[in-house]
Amino acid sequence: MRLAFNESELAFQREVRDWIAANMPPEVAEESRRSRASHVSKERLVQWQKKLAGRGWLCPNWPQEYGGPGWNSTQKFIFEMEMARADSPYLSSFSIKMVAPVLMKFGSEAQKKRFLPKIAAAEELWCQGYSEPGSGSDLASLRTKAELHGDHYLVNGQKIWTTNAHWADWIFCLVRTSNEGKRQEGISFLLIDMKSPGIKVDPIYLVDGTRTPMRHEVNQVFFTDVKVPVENRVGEENKGWTYAKYLLEFERGGQAFGPRLRKAFRHLKELAHTQLDAGEPLSADPKWREKVAALEMEIDAIEMNEMMFYSSLKTGDAPGNMGSVVKMRGTEVGQKVTELAVEAVGWYGTPFTELRNYDSNVVPVGGEYVDDVSPRYFNTRKTTIYGGSSEVQRNVLAKAMLGL
Repeated sequence: MRLAFNESELAFQREVRDWIAANMPPEVAEESRRSRASHVSKERLVQWQKKLAGRGWLCPNWPQEYGGPGWNSTQKFIFEMEMARADSPYLSSFSIKMVAPVLMKFGSEAQKKRFLPKIAAAEELWCQGYSEPGSGSDLASLRTKAELHGDHYLVNGQKIWTTNAHWADWIFCLVRTSNEGKRQEGISFLLIDMKSPGIKVDPIYLVDGTRTPMRHEVNQVFFTDVKVPVENRVGEENKGWTYAKYLLEFERGGQAFGPRLRKAFRHLKELAHTQLDAGEPLSADPKWREKVAALEMEIDAIEMNEMMFYSSLKTGDAPGNMGSVVKMRGTEVGQKVTELAVEAVGWYGTPFTELRNYDSNVVPVGGEYVDDVSPRYFNTRKTTIYGGSSEVQRNVLAKAMLGL
């Protein structure tokens, strides 16, 4: 197996790296660098996404017929790697990597023409309306109701943990349209304009210390007699569970973890060189070096799995079970990186509630970027829960791949 890039791939890597260096606004990179999980404000995100859209690189996984660049699996991985290297914020996965594939496969021609060009041009951002209070991993128990009234539905209910709902333009939403038969058989998939009367968004502040309005990440969304046109239903009524499962394959495997894990790993090693233990750099401690070596092997394994994953997508196939493998291991190893970072900075990570904004002139105690360590640790606790918890992923894999 050849693991090194060939000459054409190295040339592509240089092209991507040079273009990002010339076009990435420094304020976007700095805000991403100081954020909890490479998330930035809407202003910065749209600023950067519009630049990528202008180059035709905003939707690297899309087919060319819908505006994608037509890259192969290696090129996609290189692009993700260079984006991570340059401290790019995460792009709008809900728009680009989740709802878009569902529309391409199950949406009507009118829906494709209405929504896909807006996503590709970074003109509309989406959020995801799946989880509810009491319906997380057991998503089929959702209770948000949509009643048909002629040419529209009236939606009533509540969604929770809705990332970026406070500035999203649209939400793709699972709603209950029938109570007959199995729970999964009465769910529909609706596209809802967030400006619709009857929608209320309240912030949820997380343990990572974020308390600033509009800089928070997740929300709860309330629907009270929200009117949604029937033409905004994707596919058939009561068949939404099929579309939801298809989308979850992309949510679980829709982003490359390896490049950003590698970036965080380099940062971890830099921290270990600057933090002292008994007067010596932590990086010189044999026990620490053993932990770091074991972590690096896990990151290597994730990168190999992701290359297999991207190769499976070359023909346009759905991610399938490999998406669960990538999501489960990527998030678990990501948590390990943050755990070792907390260990590296020790008590310097304690005053995380005094976190600076990315543009603050407050000098951190203990050195540059040590105040980012604890917030990142706390923020990543959620990664092994959303999109299907690691426990759920193991059950999926045991059943689908091992026949247990």
